[in-house]
Amino acid sequence: QLQLVESGGGLVQPGGSLRLSCAASRFSLDRYAIGWFRQAPGKEREGVSCISSSGGRTNYADSVKGRFTISRDNAKNTVYLHLNSLTPEDTAVYYCAASTIYSDSIDQKRYNYWGQGTQVTVSS
Repeated sequence: QLQLVESGGGLVQPGGSLRLSCAASRFSLDRYAIGWFRQAPGKEREGVSCISSSGGRTNYADSVKGRFTISRDNAKNTVYLHLNSLTPEDTAVYYCAASTIYSDSIDQKRYNYWGQGTQVTVSS
């Protein structure tokens, strides 16, 4: 079964940046669309961004558009989420997930395989 591992989270000041990574072991990611999701304390999990298996198509939630960038390096079997201009409202556990079918809709119901998450905390 595909296993995903997120890394790169941490504590950052408002206005700062982080790069999250989503890596897979044992299986290649290059046939999966990847989505990033986040869940803040007391809130439901929400879609943040997604990327097709080739990397040719991406989409973003309005709340992160222009600040976050999703990319992938299939040679390294890794998908990245670059977080810029962070605000306290971006504080959440960030999850990556994989789907065999890409959709511009960042809908968690479409994703079958999930990582355990990485904490991002934005605070001064």
